[in-house]
Formats: sequence, structure tokens, C-alpha cells
Amino acid sequence: MTRVALVTGGSRGIGAAISKALQAAGYRVAANYAGNDEAAAAFTKETGIPTYKWDVSDFDACAAGIARVEADLGPVEVLVNNAGITRDSMFHRMTKDQWNAVINTNLNSLFNMTRPVWEGMRARKFGRVICISSINGQKGQMGQANYSAAKAGDVGFVKALAQEGARVGITVNAICPGYIATEMVKAVPQDVLEKSILPHIPVGRLGEPEEIARAVVFLAADEAGFITGSTLSANGGQYMV
Repeated sequence: MTRVALVTGGSRGIGAAISKALQAAGYRVAANYAGNDEAAAAFTKETGIPTYKWDVSDFDACAAGIARVEADLGPVEVLVNNAGITRDSMFHRMTKDQWNAVINTNLNSLFNMTRPVWEGMRARKFGRVICISSINGQKGQMGQANYSAAKAGDVGFVKALAQEGARVGITVNAICPGYIATEMVKAVPQDVLEKSILPHIPVGRLGEPEEIARAVVFLAADEAGFITGSTLSANGGQYMV
């Protein structure tokens, strides 16, 4: 039986690597995206993975989008909550809109995406929910009160929901990446990378999106049923918990 996996923010960056890795592992994959139609079309052309556009901060849009995915591919059995944004600002300058945008997309989306698939997972007695949090949800980061709060909330969500899913075959886990070589991080000036970021990473380099993707494939596997409520840190040793 080929399981269906849905990845939010699944056509770019870490999400694209996750989608490709799950496809390579034999899953039927659907990738959600928010707004970049050109990138989504290019991703589908490259991989054959269908993309579906909706806003993960909107519960009704999520329910409708998931219904389309399930009509096309079958019941979602693996959900990867990867979609996220940043609206960085020192707190004394942070606006309500900056706060709400990040909380709605990075934290409320976990409810919006997981709730519509949860009852089906319970009925089938199998499910994998994997939430991509962040090192900054573990240690905090100056200028990211909104992002750090949301990503810390991801971890709390995982720990609570894992207890509910455990007896019906559903695992719920988090992965906390550190600095990963995505477009956003690569846009940081080289001197800033070399002086302010890399010296704090014991392995001496940025992570690769594919390294996060391999962790997702591991947690998604049928054989990973004894791992739930866990937080996997993938940060090159930058922050150890």
C-alpha cells in the first residue's frame, strides 16, 4: 500500500527537499504552497509532485485544500507541517500585524492542518504528524519574539497531541532545524555568515535541506511507531538539549 503524504510549504526550500525525499521513499506526495505560482509550477514539472495552493493560516481553506488532495490521491496518512514565515523586528518596534502574521502561519496552521486529517487517522489507526519547528523555538532569538513563540508552541503542540494519538497508532513529532542552506539563509552577507553564524555551529557549516528531509522520512516510516512526542534537533551542535 502506498501511503499519501502532504507537505505544507512543500515546493520550495526545506519543504521541497522533504517532498522529494518522501517521493523517493515511495510515498504519494502532495505539496501545498502559499503564493509563488511560478515556483510551484516549476517544482511540479521537475518532480511530477502535484502542488495545491491555499493559505495555511485559514482553517476553511485548509479543510477544502485537504479535501482536494484526498479526492485526488487518497487519505492523508503523513502530514508534514512545514510552512512558515518570518516578520523579524525588535519587540519594541514589532507591530500587531507582524505578530499575528507569524503566529497565524507558523502556529495556528498546526491546528488548521492537523484537525481535518486527525479523525481519519484515528479511524484508520495510523498516522504520522511531523512539525518543523526551529532551533529558535528552543533557545529563543533576539528580534524574533513572534517566530520563537510560534516555534516553541509547535513543540508544546507535539508533546500534547502525541499523548492523544499514541493509543490509536498516530505519532506526532517535531524537528528543530538550525541554520540550513536555503535561499533565505544564503542571502545573508558572506561576512555575516563567516563571522557571526558559522563560528557558533560546532560542525562548521550550514545544514542542507536534504538532511532535514532524511529525518522526516525516518519519522514518517511505519517502523517509527515507537517514537512519538519527540523533538529531534538538527543544528550541527549549535544548541544541545
